[in-house]
Amino acid sequence: ILGRSASSHGISLYRGWSFDSDTAITPKICITGSTSASLHQILPWLYYHKVIGVSHFILFVEGEAAKPAVTSVLESIRGVKIIYRTKELKEQQDRSRIWNETWLSGFFYKPCNYELFVKQSLNMEMAIVMAREAGMDWIIHLDTDELIHPAGAREYSLRRLLLDVPDNVDMVIFPNYESSVERDDIKDPFTEVSMFKKNYDHLPKDTYFGLYKEATRGNPNYFLTYGNGKSAARVQEHMRPNGAHRWHNYMKSPNEIKLEEAAILHYTYTKFSDLTSRRDRCGCKPTKEDVKRCFI
Repeated sequence: ILGRSASSHGISLYRGWSFDSDTAITPKICITGSTSASLHQILPWLYYHKVIGVSHFILFVEGEAAKPAVTSVLESIRGVKIIYRTKELKEQQDRSRIWNETWLSGFFYKPCNYELFVKQSLNMEMAIVMAREAGMDWIIHLDTDELIHPAGAREYSLRRLLLDVPDNVDMVIFPNYESSVERDDIKDPFTEVSMFKKNYDHLPKDTYFGLYKEATRGNPNYFLTYGNGKSAARVQEHMRPNGAHRWHNYMKSPNEIKLEEAAILHYTYTKFSDLTSRRDRCGCKPTKEDVKRCFI
């Protein structure tokens, strides 16, 4: 889908989007995320997910993503809701019940990635309420460097994939694949990166363990970042986030399934500046001590 636009990075490419009216579409799928990305990263990400069946986006923006030139374009797209990180938003989130609970307490009052993880969870809590008010059936938390790959469905459609999920399932787990960057001059990851390490959930054990050394290339970790996937949850009463990768419910343990083919494609640190900009945003020094202190 994105490959057709590989020769053009122009924003004009995405003007005049034409999608079916979402009034009769089922299930209604919502993606929420927290981003400081540029318009050139957010637009193809939005477009791709619109094509595979997502009807609603709740985006918490700051930094580059909160600039008027970016938000004016995003707010013109039907189904996109922008939430700014205002003083009022922060005060509202400071009163969240999450601060009195234990499941996220290990991340409180720490810098950089830990702070981001807490912020994402607080944003997800608000997004649940907004998704319910908008009549959404499913909600997914996704970053703008991730694409949902609905493999295994009868057509290349997230809507079709979730439509086939049994009614008694509350949460669907998408194992993540991590990009394996082949060049050092990547400009547009979604169209230029094509090689991924499969999640170990999707690999035969003998393949995973037999080729582990070759896959890690001296790094002790198979993936550079997370390996526990992301999830889609049915929007229902008493929901809460369970960190940035899962959802939970105050009244019951959600019934979950893990998909055998569908995955999250995570375009991880495709440019060295992706790593240094994250470090600089947190004010962390390039030392082993600060890496340990700032990064999960």
